Amino acid sequence: MSRRPMSFFGLQGSHDLAERVAGRLEIALAQHEERNFEDGEHKTRSLQNVRGHDVFVLHTLHGDANESGNDKLCRLLFFCGALRDAGAEHVTAVTPYLCYARKDRRTKPNDPIITRYVAAMFEAVEVSRVIALEVHNVAAFENAFRCPTWHIDSAPLFAAHFAPLLRGDPVVAVSPDAGGAKRAEQFRQALERLIGKDVGSAYMEKYRSSGVVRGELLVGDVRGKVAVIVDDLISTGGTLVRAAKACRAAGAVRVFAAAAHGLFIDGATELFATPTLDGIIVANTVPPFRVPPEMAARRLTVLDASDAIARAIAACRDAS
Repeated sequence: MSRRPMSFFGLQGSHDLAERVAGRLEIALAQHEERNFEDGEHKTRSLQNVRGHDVFVLHTLHGDANESGNDKLCRLLFFCGALRDAGAEHVTAVTPYLCYARKDRRTKPNDPIITRYVAAMFEAVEVSRVIALEVHNVAAFENAFRCPTWHIDSAPLFAAHFAPLLRGDPVVAVSPDAGGAKRAEQFRQALERLIGKDVGSAYMEKYRSSGVVRGELLVGDVRGKVAVIVDDLISTGGTLVRAAKACRAAGAVRVFAAAAHGLFIDGATELFATPTLDGIIVANTVPPFRVPPEMAARRLTVLDASDAIARAIAACRDAS
């Protein structure tokens, strides 16, 4: 375990989650100043000495009403660089939601691989490590960075939520596409351990081109079972609606959707209106500010990921 002192910061827009994580770690948030200038530029600086410290900075990089994901990324990078300039021994970026994680491969000629470019920016300001929760493709995330990375799987969080609810029911874990089958399998195994009985698996056929999704085939048996559709994030919700309809048509008795990050673009109106879903469960990596409160109260459950994040921070610190 590292004997260096530790400082933990939570940036503007991520303060509530950072407070929860700090509480789990039984430490106080470090003090800092964030100043915005009239022309849209900004600066962020520590208000305490960090020389020789292991520093962790939490910022979840989603766009909201005040700042875009680009703005938040820029603020995080500049602050991490300033901490290294101030003498921090190690600086770890904690990004519960990592922006651009979906653009991790080239699907068309001359496509950018933006995850790799984001990694290069973290490396340019001498970030020591990057922690992220449930990225789109773990292998691509790990390969993009030359500095060490730490990935937090959301499967234990969702399994702990569903286990007491579904202990007496036959259950199947469903991936909304073949690419997410490993994520659904991690959830299936975690749930199986908790409920002490077999959990099935299934996945949807899916092809996307120019924003249009195709594919209707559901592989796996869901008849007479509770289907839990597992994904990394919810954008407009169209993919989950399509998978939920297929599960219902194949005989599922109840259908839930579980995703680590709820972006809910434009309120995800179709997702919250569809009768095919019995519930939508997300983590608190992204506040559900785009969902009307009355709709969120009826159909949405938000799980607290702070314990998983705190455990990852403690493990990183022990390994340094």
